[in-house]
Amino acid sequence: MPECNIDARGKAARLLGGIASILAGSIFALLLVTNTVSIGFGWYAIAGAYLGGAFAIYEARAGWCIVRAMGIKTPL
Repeated sequence: MPECNIDARGKAARLLGGIASILAGSIFALLLVTNTVSIGFGWYAIAGAYLGGAFAIYEARAGWCIVRAMGIKTPL
């Protein structure tokens, strides 16, 4: 497991961002399934939202941020 490099505020921000991403992906999937929206690459966007959201939740759980691990300073 990677070494912890974020505090409680960073964990909370990543958890909320991950949940929001998965919820947004689910809403977009519902719109695509019901043919309310028709976008050719829509399923790729949904997959990206789910994968990104899941990774953000993993970061929150592990207390680790890949961006910080690469040496980039983040505000949280």
